[in-house]
Amino acid sequence: MAEAIMRLRAAGCVFAEDEAAVLGAAAADGTELATLVDRRALGEPLEQVVGYADFGGVRVRLRPGVFVPRVRSELLVRVAVEAARPGDVVVDLCCGSGALGMAVRHRQPAIDLYAADVDPVAVACALDNLDTQVYQGNLFEALPTELRGRIAVLLANVPYVATRHIPLLPAEARDHEPHTALDGGSDGLDVFRAVLAGAVDWLAPGGIMLSEVTETQADAAASAIREAGLVADLRSDEDLEASVILGRQIDRPVR
Repeated sequence: MAEAIMRLRAAGCVFAEDEAAVLGAAAADGTELATLVDRRALGEPLEQVVGYADFGGVRVRLRPGVFVPRVRSELLVRVAVEAARPGDVVVDLCCGSGALGMAVRHRQPAIDLYAADVDPVAVACALDNLDTQVYQGNLFEALPTELRGRIAVLLANVPYVATRHIPLLPAEARDHEPHTALDGGSDGLDVFRAVLAGAVDWLAPGGIMLSEVTETQADAAASAIREAGLVADLRSDEDLEASVILGRQIDRPVR
């Protein structure tokens, strides 16, 4: 372990002792530990190296090359749990590992959960975590058509980093996570607008769409929601440094 800590420190890992302990718990022996430490020292996210991330009260299995769930996204989970009722159709769109849907179902087990992603590796990872009702395809094209007009809660944690900012991301994300899970176009809202265009038809009366945005994107996202005919709202959490934009269909009271 001492050698592992030294190797991680030399690689610039700020929390080398903590990371070495996580890697040590995941390794079967010293040889495997050395392999895991080497992967981490080369910049691979710790969660991908050990194969899991603890998020929103659940342990999410991860595969290399799949987006790692961020702590700030727990605000999305919280808002979704507050809105969902037993029997509601909840969709985790652009699901990645399925972490959001998994965490919501953990707190609201009676929901009818679906998930979808365009990336086949992410879909395989989501199936590891959700077992069933995970689909591959581009946004709503992936979903069963019978869900049209029935979605009560649409979790759409779409990529929202502006293209010009991709090179500024930490190497862990830039080099080891798919750019399709990060790149949101010129202003970071291209995929958000594409989801919003379909959400109007796929949401149930009173259904909500939830997406994570930056503070600087909030006004533009809210304007796009209103232009689509939905009611816009913004939820923020200073501790998580997170903002969630909400678009609601009419005919369901806000809880």
